[in-house]
Formats: sequence, structure tokens, C-alpha cells
Amino acid sequence: MNNIEIDSMSGFCFGVVNAIKKAEEELAKGGTLYCLGDIVHNNLEVDRLEKLGLKTINHEEFAQLKDARVLLRAHGEPPSTYRIAKDNNIEIIDASCPVVLRLQKKIHDKYDNEKDNNTQIVIYGKNGHAEVNGLLGQTDSTAIVIEKKDDLVKLGFSKNICLFSQTTKPLDGFQEIIDIIQSRMTGGAKFEFFDTICRQVSNRIPNIKEFASKNDIIFFVAGEKSSNGKVLFAECRKYNPESYFITTPSDIDPEVVGKTASIGICGATSTPKWQMEEVEARINEIRSVSV
Repeated sequence: MNNIEIDSMSGFCFGVVNAIKKAEEELAKGGTLYCLGDIVHNNLEVDRLEKLGLKTINHEEFAQLKDARVLLRAHGEPPSTYRIAKDNNIEIIDASCPVVLRLQKKIHDKYDNEKDNNTQIVIYGKNGHAEVNGLLGQTDSTAIVIEKKDDLVKLGFSKNICLFSQTTKPLDGFQEIIDIIQSRMTGGAKFEFFDTICRQVSNRIPNIKEFASKNDIIFFVAGEKSSNGKVLFAECRKYNPESYFITTPSDIDPEVVGKTASIGICGATSTPKWQMEEVEARINEIRSVSV
């Protein structure tokens, strides 16, 4: 057996596809286009778009801009970003993922309705992540971020709690947080939770388990900054110890590529298909030399 398979379920999620499409459309119009933060956590894709003219900036640089065009990536932004844009005459090209925007509205509405009755708004997510920063902004940065069950010490279980999740968190982790909070509530305090996890992302985990199990070797392709990539690669390693995290075809160790191995290539929601195809081409090149 000497086959190579690219996982058909891997690659960009809808939100990233939409953001890149908008960037390419705007760049085709000419003129300068800025992007607030990396459009995707994948250095090679960022480099490709920067060669087309996209300029990546941070929030400090954004605040100094005037009379410019700025693309907002899929992760979403807090209200303060839109206020700065209005004050500085910045044209916003909004590529925020619709799933994230719906979550932002839910959190904002809940915060508005509950801020006078001492309810704790809790977000299960990664502190400092771009999406989480946007969600925090909906609560004037008063929400409590929980990354793991040990962080639950931040909560008061005798007060009302309303729990949301970052869209890309794993379902089983979210359920564990729900179960623990429910078991600790006291004094008649109310606990509400909203499953706001994107199924297009969460369904990658059962798929990646199956894909990793049926191949002898796995090359998992993702950018080093990709949170989703780290989660999915950890799942690959659970079900196939012969899984290797790579960011470029040059990371492939020729000694790992056996002539008879079935090799699977998969990636994160921030991994473009063309990058996985380049990995396939490199594997074929290594095999042709070793024949």
C-alpha cells in the first residue's frame, strides 16, 4: 500500500473562506487595504495575501489610522473598534463570521438585561484570543473568562451565572464546565447556559479521530499560532501516535516517509487546501528520490 490521502473535511471553515474572499475582492479594487490582526492563523496564507497588497496591523496602529480601508477578520471585534473607525473616518470591510456575530449579540443582550441583578456572565474560551476579546467587549469587559475547570474558582456559586462558549471550543470540554457549575450552585441561584459552539468546527474532532486511525502516518498541517490546530493535533496524537505537526513541506523528515506507509494529510480550520496539496507533492518527491 503506497497511498496518500488528504482529509476532505480539513481546511478553512466558512468564516475564514468568507474573510479571504472579501480581502481578495477588496485588493482587486486597488488602493491600500489594512487587516486588523492576522486574517488567519497561518503564516503562509498571510504572506500570500500580503504579496497581493494586504497590510496587517495591530490595534495600536489601527487607532492611529485615518481615512483608510480596514478589513475585520472572522474572529469579530469589540464595540470599541467600531467607535474608533467612526471617529477616524475608517471604512470597515466587515468579514466577522456570522456565527460569531450572533454570539456577540446574545452576550450583549444578556449583559444589558442582567447587569443590574448581579448575574455573572461567563465565557468558556481562551484568554486573550481575538474572538474572546470581541465577546468581552460586549460586556464592557466585565465577563469572566474560564479556560479550564480549575478557573471555576473565579465564580461565586451563590450568585446567578450565565455561561457562553467561544465558538471554536470542544463540546466535551463545554459540557464538563456545565456539569461542574450545576453541581456547585447554591442558595437558589440561577444557572443558564447557551451552546454557542460552531458545529462546522466541533465536528472536526470526531472526523479527525476517524481519519487519524485509518492511516499509518499523519502529517498535520497548521500554523503555530492556530489554537484550533493545537486542539485537533492533540486528537490526532491520541488515535495515531505516528502523527507529526508541520507548518511547511520542508518540515517533513524523509526518514518518516516510508515507501509502504499509507499517509494521511489533514489540518486546522486555518489551513488552506493548497498548503496540504504542497505537502502531498513533497511526499511524492521524497518517494521518487528513494525509489
